[in-house]
Amino acid sequence: MMRQWFDSRATSSCEPPDPANTITDRLNTLLNSSGPGYILRLCPAMQYRIQAPISFAAPDQEISTLGYPTGDERATLVVSGPFADGMSHTTAIDATCSTCSGIVIRNLQVDGTRNGAPPLSGGANIEMGGDNSGQVVEYVHSFDPRSWSCLHVAEGALKCNNATVQNNDIGPCGSDAFQQWADGISVSCRSSVVRNNLIQGPTDGGIVIFGSPGTQVYNNTIWILNQTLLGGINLVDFDPFQGDYTGTVVRDNLITGGFSTSPGQSGQAKGINSQNAIIKIGIAIGPRTWFGDHYGTNVSRSGTVINNMLTGAFSYGIAITSAKNFTVQGNSLIGNTSFIGSRGPNCSESDDVPNPAPFVLDTNMTSDLSLQSNFQTVQNGASLTCVLPPEGGDYWPFGGNPSSLSSSPGSGNEGLLGIALALSIILGLIAIAIVCWFLRIRALHRRGRASTS
Repeated sequence: MMRQWFDSRATSSCEPPDPANTITDRLNTLLNSSGPGYILRLCPAMQYRIQAPISFAAPDQEISTLGYPTGDERATLVVSGPFADGMSHTTAIDATCSTCSGIVIRNLQVDGTRNGAPPLSGGANIEMGGDNSGQVVEYVHSFDPRSWSCLHVAEGALKCNNATVQNNDIGPCGSDAFQQWADGISVSCRSSVVRNNLIQGPTDGGIVIFGSPGTQVYNNTIWILNQTLLGGINLVDFDPFQGDYTGTVVRDNLITGGFSTSPGQSGQAKGINSQNAIIKIGIAIGPRTWFGDHYGTNVSRSGTVINNMLTGAFSYGIAITSAKNFTVQGNSLIGNTSFIGSRGPNCSESDDVPNPAPFVLDTNMTSDLSLQSNFQTVQNGASLTCVLPPEGGDYWPFGGNPSSLSSSPGSGNEGLLGIALALSIILGLIAIAIVCWFLRIRALHRRGRASTS
């Protein structure tokens, strides 16, 4: 069913969070009893402390906040169910039912309430996908998941297709303590679109692409503040699509590593970072880059990584191993950067860990690559996430991160529109001035001719 988004769709009613002891059942009953196309409207700025996942039940249903606000006025689903023995309530919204094609989640928030605890087994804050098509998640803030990801689009029986994840603000997600990480966005769905998302503070992968043949990932911004991130964008998982990245394109994304948190001094190029925060790998390609020998001779194949930008502190900007028929071109460093880190305790004693560098290539198990010219060959590019950042020192570049922008992608887009409008006005004034100048010259020329005749 085709959908158009207008504020006029909003009505004057929304489902209230009180009484709190019935809210989970009430929301699920509304979805189960209302049929295809039903819109479950939550009340602006309200918190809904749910005890179990809110589950879609029919095609083209929607969960959103009344009036479609952005920012803190969005309703918040708070994961509040019990947990014990490592198993718990971890998922706020489940959109993986067999009849969940066309569902929409928009303009709300999801608080996973890990609150510094170790991760629990279970699903992501938001579970999408399954054997469905045409699902949409937009203008959603998902953060602090109890489990492994802020937002997961699952493959089902490899039938998931055409999901759209756009204009969301994601994170923080997980902790950078060992094995307490969490992804920002995890995508395992064919021919999907992941665009215009702001992803702040993921700790495992900013955007993890599980093959997802035909998927387009572009115009996303990934950045860190006070926690180390293992990988900005990952194309390393062999399962579930057997390493197939055919038609998957990662382009025009901005990945921002750590910056100095100390005030800059005159003539000083770098400073300290109070949390020693870096991104270990800006963009990781090939299973060996991440998993070492776990997948044997299997490779990632046939993806495209172009025109992405990296700034700040990393160990490696782009790292490639065990890849075939990949195109990696036009990716660049912008602003101030540094490449730092060294062997950590989880690095294999037999591994020759390469020195940090912007673009590294391990030619083992690689073939038919189209690469930009500034890659340097390393002897062993396996398991590069085992490196650790320096413990203090003046190694972090000075610079800024996107935190100064609005946390709402909607507001950010309005800012971009404002800039475009200002530029248009300036260019218009310049054009008018040029025309006036030519008219004046022409008039003077005619006056001169008239005076001599």
